[in-house]
Amino acid sequence: MSDPLRQELLDIFVGRATRRYGLSEINQLQHALQSAALAEADDAPPTTVLAALLHDVGHMIHELGEDPASRGVDDVHEELGAQWLARRFGPEVSEPVRLHVTAKRYLCTVESDYFSKLAPDSVRSLKLQGGLMSPDEVEAFRANPHHAEAVRLRRYDEEAKDPHARTPDFDHYLRHVPALRRI
Repeated sequence: MSDPLRQELLDIFVGRATRRYGLSEINQLQHALQSAALAEADDAPPTTVLAALLHDVGHMIHELGEDPASRGVDDVHEELGAQWLARRFGPEVSEPVRLHVTAKRYLCTVESDYFSKLAPDSVRSLKLQGGLMSPDEVEAFRANPHHAEAVRLRRYDEEAKDPHARTPDFDHYLRHVPALRRI
């Protein structure tokens, strides 16, 4: 018997994630696999590995076309993705996804060299996403119980853009789905 959630994930990531990822030389699926591979290599818990794999699902479920940021539109993919994930998984998976854009803003604010690590498309989208944080925003972010995993996820996200990286396939990471899915 086939698992409907597994099939839904395959339809989205294998079926729709073959378009280019922003301005990088990889596609959405490669980016997702690299993010999950980095999390796994870092001995992250299965919830974080799955969040890393699925963190950009919002880019693939909106109806705004490819690269809305180039048209000055914030696709709020982190919110769309987190809402989609929250219906299927617990907050340990959905909340780091919801916060991974906020984590980018946070890291650019609190680490002097983080901005220089951003890819050109991340720099462009940062402006649409609110730019640097105010001191109150920094404090509120740090008070969120999922902020540390969101920062961890953000670091994987930024590093996962290597056109030559080799990773396990999508099914390798889907092994986490049965234990983490909402019933």
